Amino acid sequence: MYVYDDFDTEFLAERNRQFRAQVERRINGSLTEDEFKPLRLMNGLYLQLHAYMLRVAIPYGTLNPHQMRKLAEVADRWDKGYGHFTTRQNIQFNWPKLADVPDIMDSLAEAGIHAIQTSGNTIRNVTSDHFAAAAADEIADPRPVAELIRQWSTDHPEFQFLPRKFKVAVTGSEIDRAVTKAHDIGLRMVRRDGEAGFEVIVGGGLGRTPMIGKVLREFLPVADLLPYLEAIVSTYNLLGRRDNKFKARIKITVHENGIERIRELVEARFIDNRPKFDAEATEAQLARIEAMFQAPDLPAACDLPYQAAYAADPAFRAWADTNLHPHRNPDYAIVTISLKAHGATPGDATSDQMRLIADLAEAYGHSEIRISHEQNVILPHIARADLPALYKALRVQGLAVANVGLISDIIACPGMDYCALATARSIPVAQEIATHFDALKLEHDIGPLKIKISGCINACGHHHVGHIGILGLDRAGVENYQITLGGDGSEDAVLGTRTGPGFAYDQIVPAIERIIRAYLAQRLSPAETFLAAYKRLGLAPFKAALYDQEGADAA
Repeated sequence: MYVYDDFDTEFLAERNRQFRAQVERRINGSLTEDEFKPLRLMNGLYLQLHAYMLRVAIPYGTLNPHQMRKLAEVADRWDKGYGHFTTRQNIQFNWPKLADVPDIMDSLAEAGIHAIQTSGNTIRNVTSDHFAAAAADEIADPRPVAELIRQWSTDHPEFQFLPRKFKVAVTGSEIDRAVTKAHDIGLRMVRRDGEAGFEVIVGGGLGRTPMIGKVLREFLPVADLLPYLEAIVSTYNLLGRRDNKFKARIKITVHENGIERIRELVEARFIDNRPKFDAEATEAQLARIEAMFQAPDLPAACDLPYQAAYAADPAFRAWADTNLHPHRNPDYAIVTISLKAHGATPGDATSDQMRLIADLAEAYGHSEIRISHEQNVILPHIARADLPALYKALRVQGLAVANVGLISDIIACPGMDYCALATARSIPVAQEIATHFDALKLEHDIGPLKIKISGCINACGHHHVGHIGILGLDRAGVENYQITLGGDGSEDAVLGTRTGPGFAYDQIVPAIERIIRAYLAQRLSPAETFLAAYKRLGLAPFKAALYDQEGADAA
């Protein structure tokens, strides 16, 4: 992973010194809250319902054990002993005191961690595939490119006050685990005639006006990446609307102007930009970064301990069937650690759990840790021989839940329990769905299913691309939950279809059960997933099941 040099260290120290002075001025009254707001947002500090919230960047979802222990230390010393991993591969601390935030930032800096550009109308934390450098289907590791973009975009003088926030995702695989088509810019690594490059997608996004991104360039050589990105963002910076924040994202700019007009403007600006970039210096910097991302040496390993445990232990077998993914080296596996224990808050990890993950990454995982946009933790390089011991250790801290990709592996935003923007609760709905289907013992029979829940129209829970999406709204002071079906955040990305009227809080779980019962009754076989059944059957049978007389009364 990327290692800070003297420039990075001093840059971060200076940023932290500046923010410490700003915090002191806010506390002594020299700055009003309105004056302080843009300054704190540039450093990832929000004012939520009950307290400040600090959003810390985990660039492209990559951590080492020292950094994970540092996050645990922050949770214990300045928060309430836990952190919340988000759909942007960040971590949020929900209870810091304003006076302590500068000390938190200095402490994080000791481990090469920061909160820069995790908020505000700027280029946010660049996200990537959480299986990078391990997945068998990968063309190339996308993280060096993501790091190059992070360096280019950090404190970019032209892009600190964009019309709205701006999100970039990079994937190195044909299988899109980074939801690139729902980003302002999505980059998919491809090869043409042996040359590496990118398919460039623009104008994706969720929120109140969800849109799937459109292909701007089918092939962009790696050498042209930065001037082309600069052309896109600068075109948006000039053309994007500032008169209405609800119409200020690049997806609206693309929609209002058309992809052909945007392509024309971007290509013209790219031609102008390209000579201004030192291509050799960029190539040298990328090579320097790539050297830091060399895959670990993975010695051959016998998997007899794994086979024995798989045959003898049904609990281990269930965990292996759901939480392991194929590694490019057949002697190894990619392990997803679920942060979705039944009844727990999705994405939350205690400081003890963080420290255990750090210890296990050192003991078994070549000191590599990833955070997924699905709010789980990944150990990407685990020898199959070590899986039984790893599983046993995870069980101690409640981290061996066998539910990755199943109905209880729910993405949920913090909702009205924390967020000042939320109009409904998300966390309790996720908890009740998880515990309900666990009690019914249906989870494994249902099979792969992605439920995503948002507590407001901003869609931080990605409900639009959930196989089942749930959106919580306020209807005359009462929580009301709309359901969408058939969404997909993969390489075949599509927005879900709204089923009809919403449901009250106490009716949303029974409504989800009716959808699931309809699926189980009509699937061709247990091998047909919910999404496949929905694509085959369409909305009608699910809508009929959902709005039976009981459902109609609830609506």
